[in-house]
Amino acid sequence: MQFIDYVTIIVSSGHGGKGCLSFRREKYVPYGGPNGGDGGKGADVIFIVDKQLNTLLDYKYNRIYNAKNGGYGMGKDCHGQNGPDLFISVPAGTIIKNMDTGEVLADLTSENDRYIAAKGGRGGKGNAHFKSSTHRTPRLCQPGEPGQEVNLILELKLVADVGLIGLPNSGKSTLIATVSEARPKIADYPFTTLVPNLGVVKSPDYTSFVIADIPGIIKDAHLGAGLGIRFLRHAQRSKMLLHLIDISDMSETDPVTAFETVSKELEDYSVELSQKEFAIIATKLDATSNQQKLLDLKEFAVSKNIPFFEISSATGQGIKELLFYLAKRVKDIKQTHLSSLPVKDSFEEVYP
Repeated sequence: MQFIDYVTIIVSSGHGGKGCLSFRREKYVPYGGPNGGDGGKGADVIFIVDKQLNTLLDYKYNRIYNAKNGGYGMGKDCHGQNGPDLFISVPAGTIIKNMDTGEVLADLTSENDRYIAAKGGRGGKGNAHFKSSTHRTPRLCQPGEPGQEVNLILELKLVADVGLIGLPNSGKSTLIATVSEARPKIADYPFTTLVPNLGVVKSPDYTSFVIADIPGIIKDAHLGAGLGIRFLRHAQRSKMLLHLIDISDMSETDPVTAFETVSKELEDYSVELSQKEFAIIATKLDATSNQQKLLDLKEFAVSKNIPFFEISSATGQGIKELLFYLAKRVKDIKQTHLSSLPVKDSFEEVYP
């Protein structure tokens, strides 16, 4: 499936139905009076999160969405039918923006999130609404209100507990394939991973968390080098980051330099992202004969008080210890987040 994380669409809600101008006409009823019904409400356009989706591909080719209008009012005080709301399913992590102003309208991150992007017009009133003791034959009815048309930007930021970052060929795809059921393309050339990949990890303590493989970042990525930084938005929602560094004999980059290069790109992209909790992971131990690289990187991590792990995805060395650490940290971060949320004082505040 093609991965699409940025699209523009146009949505239009339904117009309200026209009210009816009608008079009661029955045998033996000389003074029937007005009985025109109201028009129906136009349909709303509602975005709703679907946990089964992980891309905005559907909206790349179908960009215009029109909701149905409300039905016309009819005689005998019959009201027009309301237009059925148009639901648009999006993946969790979708941000909805107004294309014309750039304003963020909604940030849909959980399964129950929904957002009314365009409200349908109200139905017009029939002439039965306008009768009075002095105006018994009103020949007046209202047209329905027009719906809304909005130009929107849909931007996807994948929701993951742990984000994998690092230079190309640092072992991110191999790690996610080792610890989860995700099967990204793995090869020995740069930029094998062209789009983010998600995987669910079952840790040794029987808990689970979501891990995301972010395509490789290189020097000057914020200026457009390599794949640029367009995929770094997917790391923004991660609760913590793993900075993978290749210490194998095939890597010609100094490990500390590799760490500083990617850290600089994160900072240039977003200060908030650069301040996320992270750990340094030395990868490809099975292909390492020069232990000096490992020692230099470990010494650097200890001097900066950064959690450090050394692993081999090929042999499984260090994987179990890493997963125990990640499961505990993700759990602690989630609990800290929940404890920081404001406590509702009443039932009405929770369910207004």
